[in-house]
Parts: sequence; C-alpha cells; structure tokens
Amino acid sequence: MKLALCVAFASVLLFHGFSSSHQAASPEYSFMHDATSAPQVSYYDYIIVGGGTAGCPLAATLSQKASVLLLERGGSPYGNPNITDLAAFGRALADVSAASPSQRFVSEDGVINARARVLGGGSCLNAGFYSRAESRYAAAAGWDARLVNESYRWVEKVVAFEPPMKQWQTAVRDGLLEAGVEPDNGFTYDHLPGTKVGGTIFDGEGRRHTAADLLRFANPKRLTVMLHANVHRILFRTKGKKRPLAHGVVFRDASGNKHKAYLNKGGRHNDVIVSSGALGSPQLLMLSGVGPSAHLRAHNISVVLDQPLVGQGMSDNPMNAVFVPSPAPVEVSLIQVVGITKFGSYVEAASGEPFTMSPANRDFGMFSPKIGQLSTVPPKQRTPEALSQAINSMQTLDPAVFRGGFLLEKILGPISTGHLSLKSKNPNDNPSVTFNYFNEPQDLERCVEGLKVIETVIESRAFSSFRYSYLSLPMLLNMTASAPVNLLPKHANVSTSLEQFCKDTVMTIWHYHGGCQVGKVVDSDYRVSGVDSLRVIDGSTFIYSPGTNPQATVMMLGRYMGVKMLQERMRSEKNGMI
Repeated sequence: MKLALCVAFASVLLFHGFSSSHQAASPEYSFMHDATSAPQVSYYDYIIVGGGTAGCPLAATLSQKASVLLLERGGSPYGNPNITDLAAFGRALADVSAASPSQRFVSEDGVINARARVLGGGSCLNAGFYSRAESRYAAAAGWDARLVNESYRWVEKVVAFEPPMKQWQTAVRDGLLEAGVEPDNGFTYDHLPGTKVGGTIFDGEGRRHTAADLLRFANPKRLTVMLHANVHRILFRTKGKKRPLAHGVVFRDASGNKHKAYLNKGGRHNDVIVSSGALGSPQLLMLSGVGPSAHLRAHNISVVLDQPLVGQGMSDNPMNAVFVPSPAPVEVSLIQVVGITKFGSYVEAASGEPFTMSPANRDFGMFSPKIGQLSTVPPKQRTPEALSQAINSMQTLDPAVFRGGFLLEKILGPISTGHLSLKSKNPNDNPSVTFNYFNEPQDLERCVEGLKVIETVIESRAFSSFRYSYLSLPMLLNMTASAPVNLLPKHANVSTSLEQFCKDTVMTIWHYHGGCQVGKVVDSDYRVSGVDSLRVIDGSTFIYSPGTNPQATVMMLGRYMGVKMLQERMRSEKNGMI
C-alpha cells in the first residue's frame, strides 16, 4: 500500500524523461533564410502562409514547376534535440518562452492546448503516430483514390517507419485482442477495424522526421523559405473587380521590419495559399477582412467579404487517459498500437521510465509540472517558484511511483463543434476558441465505451505483469482524475460514473480542426468561396479528423493538392491560357 499512497500524493504518474543522444543534422537547404534577409518587395507564382504539416509538402511540390515563397512564423526544427529526440517528447510543449516551437493556448472550455510555431508544424511536436485515413474518408472528400495513395507513398518515403514492438506495447496489443478489438491486423499504415501496429515518424534511432524533411523534394532554384516571418494580412484588389482578388501578403520579420510579397502578374493560376492550421488560417482570413462582418467591424477591420462561416465548425477530438503504474520496467514508447473499435473510439497507449538518468536531468516528460497535460500544478498557479517546488518534491518520491504507462482513448469525429473569434488584431495573439467537448451525447457515449475497453485491457491476462493487483480500477481512475489536467471543476469519486470521468478529465490530443471547412468556406478545390486567387489547404478545412491520427493525411493533402494544382497549371500552359 505504500506505493498507492505515494501515487496518490504525486497526484499524477509520469511516463518518461529526456536524453539528448540523437540530434538530427540540419539539411543543406540553400533556400531557407531568416526573414530579416527578405527584400522589401518580392514576387512569386505562389505564396504559402504557414510552413507546417501541409505547407511543407505543398511548397516542395509546387516548386517543381513554379516559383514559391513559403512563410513560416517560427524557426527551424533542425539542431533542436527537444524536437528531434523521441526521449525528449514533451519538452518542447513545456517550453512557454517566446522562442518556443510551441505556443500554448487554453480553450474557452478550460482545456490546455498548443499550436505549432516551427517549420514542420505539428509534426515537430506530436507523439509521432503515422496512420492513413480510412478509404471512405477520402471518398467522401471527393479525392482521387489513385493520387491519394501515390501522395501517401511520396510522404512515407521520408517520414514513416515501423516502430520496434517491445514488452509493454505488445501487452497492450494483446490486451486489446483479448478485449475483442479484432482482428489482429499486424503492422500497417492503413486504417482497418481491429487492432494494429501503426507507423511512426521516429526512426530506429529515436530521431523524429517531420514535414520539413519533405522539403528535400523541392526545386531549390524555385523555392524560398522565410523563417520568423509573421504574416499580418492578405492583400486584396477590389477596384474594378467583380470579386476580391488576393494578390499578395504583408509580413514582418523578427526585427519588426515590414515586407510585402506579391503574386506575379498575368498568371491565372497564381495563388495565395493559407496553410496556417486550424487556429491560424481562420484567424488570418479574419485579420485580412474575410469573415463575419459584424465581428470584423467590432475589431475595426475593413470588410473585404462577409463570410459568416469563417471560424465556425471548430472541433477537437477529446482525449481521456488512465495511468497504470507498473511493477515491472517498461520501455519508452509513444503511440504505436491502436485499437480501432466498431463504436467510434480509438484506444492507444504510451509508456516510459524516467529514472534511467540522474535526478538533475529529470523533467518528467509529458506529465511535467510545466506542461498542459496531466501536470501537478494547475495552469493558473504555474509561477517559476511553484514549478520548481513541484519538481523538487517529485524528485524525492520513490522511483516506482513514476514507472508505468497510460492507456488513452480518442473518439471518432467528433460531432460536437464550436467556434473561433478574434481577441485582437495582433496575429501573434491566440484567438478565442471554444470546442464544446461532449456537447453531443454520442461523443460522450463513445468516450464511455472506449474507457470500458481500456478497463478490459488493464484487467486482461496479457497485461497482468504490468499492473499492481491491489490497485483496483476505481483507484486508477480516481488517481488519474485527481490531477489538474484542465481548468474544469472536479467531482469526487468519478470512478462511479464513466460519463463524469470523461467530462472531468478531458484533454486534447492536438487533433483540433475546422474553421475553414470544405463546402462552407472553401470549395472542393480548396478555393475560398467569393474570393479569387486564394486557397486554404490544411486541417482547418476538415469536418471530421481523418483516421486515428491526422498528420499522415494532412501531409498527404499538401502533396495531393500540389500535384492537382500543377496539373491544372500545365493544362492551361499547353492550351496557351497562362
């Protein structure tokens, strides 16, 4: 019982720490520069705002036949072990400095979250799981199946690997099969009902490969990447036009100097493309005058196009986790196994051991007091002094308290949606976003069913060597719920109601999307409706999150649309309609 008391005292159990054994060498990207070196005025065939998970493959593809400017508000991921090392997962998310590759925000729901601020986007920060969307998702989107598969394979040449399956992940896989999440689909990138081992963007040495790595496919003579380039607005021509015409952007470098980039004149297929993510893309449209007119006027923004659906349909797939302390050592692992259930819940797992290094180097990983997930200090109380005190207290605990892993579930969809609005005219400020987690009853039902699967896995024969027999399921649930995982009110003994556990312990798995949805803000070619020469290509266009984890499909979409746009361009050139 001593262990149980230590666990309760800790409030949360932690799954791994850090090392800096692998550091990816910076590629020789001759086209990558700091925005302070940008000319005051420049011209390109395509201007892409956001060098993230979609923007990098899109830029690499378009540069094969056209001149491209890629503007990224953050810096380079290369040479930063907090990004590149598997063992350092969570450290970048815990960094709240102005130079961090992660920008923290808290939704109006009270859930702590993060958005990327680095070349490569969310692929530099996430847990690395790589899995394609289900085939019916692509069909519903109207995508060409052959080109979709070709685009996935193009991405997978660089960033996807088969993970090493060790004891703990193997026990989770076998436990899922015991729980009836069948069949066993083995290792596959495909989305198949049952239990499978998916891909990872971490290679065999534990080194992360990101969307930025896809820039190796770029034509270096036609691509320019500007880092620390903060785009303030899109420029439109309206005089003498039936519809507003996007023709450039205004951005500032790290020194505050203003630059303007324009589309080359005379090119009917030249576009400004916004790929700034589910927060950044609707935010930039609004800052540029495309959005709900009353809201724009309230911020003293000139209205270019009244588009009330910009910022609507915001969704975030809720995540709920249960930590399981282990009497046996466990390997450091992020998401490798997934149970794809028939009722719309995906069960995944991660594990680790933070005590293989000296106490001075422990930062407690994803569950550090510094980070937004299962942390031991509530967000509003995270002063430097409080964080230091919490870490010092955790250093004195029995190492067995922190040994183990957690099982989590994420729901399909979700059905519940919210909205996004501006807080200010400063593009560096986070917008206000509400996701309305579990607002729709079916979302809550899926969470409960997913937790039931997790409970069955924990009690399975396959998993028995990785749990203490005297730690009952109610104890595990209540221990997890005691941590300040969000800013929501807590309820005592939530183990008696899985519905309440879902609500009280809701977290993000960083799969938020929407705000510029297809059929509402953009058409099937991702052109902004009512505006010429402007597209949005990223996760903000999704109605539902694709598959178990979206990054594979977001990277695929960047490649897919790049190919489609070049095909369109080449047909016009062939017909003399440049």
